Amino acid sequence: MSRVGKKPIPVLDGVKVSVDGNVVHVEGPKGKLSFAHREEVTVKVSDDGKSVDVTRINEERASRAFHGLTRALVNNMVIGVKTGYEKKLEVIGVGYLAAIKGKVLQLRVGFANELQVPIPEGLEVTCPDQTHINVKGCNKQAVGQFAAYVRALRKPEPYKGKGVRYVGEVVKLKPGKSAT
Repeated sequence: MSRVGKKPIPVLDGVKVSVDGNVVHVEGPKGKLSFAHREEVTVKVSDDGKSVDVTRINEERASRAFHGLTRALVNNMVIGVKTGYEKKLEVIGVGYLAAIKGKVLQLRVGFANELQVPIPEGLEVTCPDQTHINVKGCNKQAVGQFAAYVRALRKPEPYKGKGVRYVGEVVKLKPGKSAT
């Protein structure tokens, strides 16, 4: 039995969860999210609306796999519309900087041209200063994917540590060729 899947999902105050066929709709103060779950699992909201239960229809391998996954995704949606998710990035390097212009994130990270990254709908991207980027939103997957995409534009290199990294990320620096 899936340890993750069998736990009921508590519905937080101010969050409304509804199930329409195989689509779960979650609405809260930060926004609205919906998710179409697989046929191998069923999602039911309790009568009082305080919890959501995810059950599987049989004991096959695919059903067991989607049981815990569906429960985790619905739980992330409930938390996301209530409190939201945030990823923080920092830009490290001489002359490296980040700025927001309209719906575009501008990055100067050592290339000949300035990188222009369009900000997806539903995400709030801010630059408190020229070396930090904050990505916020209610969809955990979208926040993580956009932060990973921005980091991948200029990963921290292993000799000087220059590039875009998550706040608190430790980059192991290699000794140069002079170290023998």
